[in-house]
Amino acid sequence: MAAARIMVSASNTLTASLLSKGPLRRPNNFSLCFRNGPVQKKRLFTCSAIYNPQIQTIEEGQPETLDYRVFFADNSGKKISPWHDIPLHLGDGVFNFVVEIPKESSAKMEVATDEQHTPIKQDTKKGKLRYYPYNIHWNYGLLPQTWEDPTFANTEVEGAFGDNDPVDVVEIGESRGKIGQVLKVKPLAALAMIDEGELDWKIVAISLDDPRASLVNDVDDVEKHFPGTLTAIRDWFRDYKIPDGKPANRFALGNKPANKDYALKIITETNESWAKLVKRSIAAGELSLV
Repeated sequence: MAAARIMVSASNTLTASLLSKGPLRRPNNFSLCFRNGPVQKKRLFTCSAIYNPQIQTIEEGQPETLDYRVFFADNSGKKISPWHDIPLHLGDGVFNFVVEIPKESSAKMEVATDEQHTPIKQDTKKGKLRYYPYNIHWNYGLLPQTWEDPTFANTEVEGAFGDNDPVDVVEIGESRGKIGQVLKVKPLAALAMIDEGELDWKIVAISLDDPRASLVNDVDDVEKHFPGTLTAIRDWFRDYKIPDGKPANRFALGNKPANKDYALKIITETNESWAKLVKRSIAAGELSLV
């Protein structure tokens, strides 16, 4: 068995309530509510911040190998899921964001949605580790407790069905994150990417720790304070498969980023889809709900 390396997550303190509709996030000493904790019935899930664990990331195996995994655990060492057990909503339009791929790196890391406790691993294709053809220039990861339902056809986005994954986030702040780090972010925009016919939302967000976070609150602010960034994100995701001989990805909604309100709508809808998934109202297929 590969040796495990335990690292206390160096994120901030957060007090969170898991709301019936919404996202949440952020590690290290943080008070959050787990699905398996005391839950009071109220629409989907509601609980008070009564548990105060210290979140750890546990590495198993060596990086850039097929066996490498980054697990999440509470301070008792019990493994938890970064997808299911880290809350989404922090309140006031702030959400938890789990970093899968740090900026300026190319290893295609992702939450293993079909493995118990959904650790982060490097994606594979035909048994080989996957890398982007060039570095990604922003921190990239997921919003916990969201899910793009593959049985739902979005009439606003060409009737495309969800890609069966949590919602992706592109975090544009200046600091480089770490694999498994949880950051508090605020959404700014949304891009509706169509990847081989599937809808794959990209929520553009910024960490509250970024020096310019107070300056950007909607899509127009991004262009003002991060000129060219939205175009660069769209073009990067449009073109990254071309070197492998695949066609370029497309973007719906007029090939333009939607505003913050639309991004919040997407987060709410996909959080509701996730709630149906974990309540078994929708068949999980091969997805792990643990």
